[in-house]
Amino acid sequence: MRTLKSDDGLPLHWRQWSQPGLAPARGTVLIVHGLGEHIGRYEHVAAQLNSWGWHVVGYDQRGHGASGGKRGDVPTAERLLQDLALVIDEVRADPLLGQGPQVLLGHSMGGLVAARFVAGGLAAQREGGEGGGAGALPAWFRPVHALVLSSPALDPGMSAFQRLQLALGVALAPHLAVGNGLKTDWISRDKAVVQAYIADPLVHDRITPALAKMIVEGGELVRRQAQDWMVPTLLLWAGSDRCVAPSGSAEFAAAAPAQLLRAHCFEPLFHEIFNEPEQAQVFAELRSWLAQRF
Repeated sequence: MRTLKSDDGLPLHWRQWSQPGLAPARGTVLIVHGLGEHIGRYEHVAAQLNSWGWHVVGYDQRGHGASGGKRGDVPTAERLLQDLALVIDEVRADPLLGQGPQVLLGHSMGGLVAARFVAGGLAAQREGGEGGGAGALPAWFRPVHALVLSSPALDPGMSAFQRLQLALGVALAPHLAVGNGLKTDWISRDKAVVQAYIADPLVHDRITPALAKMIVEGGELVRRQAQDWMVPTLLLWAGSDRCVAPSGSAEFAAAAPAQLLRAHCFEPLFHEIFNEPEQAQVFAELRSWLAQRF
């Protein structure tokens, strides 16, 4: 357990799970958690990845868990991407974690952040391949070897009225934190998971218009970039999700190049697919894809 400091001085809580004797390991998986939660909820995911030969790291995003920052807020639209770049740099500089491929695994809002991070370099890479320079690359962009998306928030499923409310909120009070409107029963059909979530002191339900706007616009950008996708990606989503719209994942899956994307919809599952009674099926899909790719 350690703390990183962002370039604007905010402490970011970091977790590392490394299996003794992994020499060499297959690589490192970097987990990016979802809205309102924290990286500690991924202990069982890290344990599975360790058992398959992977090092695992993760961090509490700003405004979440043990990290600093106002709960559920972002100062700028790219701030979470800049934080992710910092963590990737730390992984690559580490003599243990920097060996082998690095894979991003993002869930929900974390899936949106990870996908938006990858999408940030697509246009510049494409222009470079056509003879243009790489000057258009965002300063925070880092290439990654592969991407895993778990119920990503590519479409939050907002109604026209909710979008109007968001526009007013962005204009009048962009950093005012309010309840996110998501019911705890929506995360999983496993009652024990829901009760643990409710009792977790590091979980919150806050979101500001600034963060909601970043999620909406980020998802739209990722879906627009789908046909030009360049990174091997595993997309897993819940068909009975009520926290985000499953159609966002389905739209991305239909547009992305088939040779780079493996997609699977678990029709009866709720949002947190790694916390559902059928989680073994989800882990099996993840293990199969990692073994195939690496």
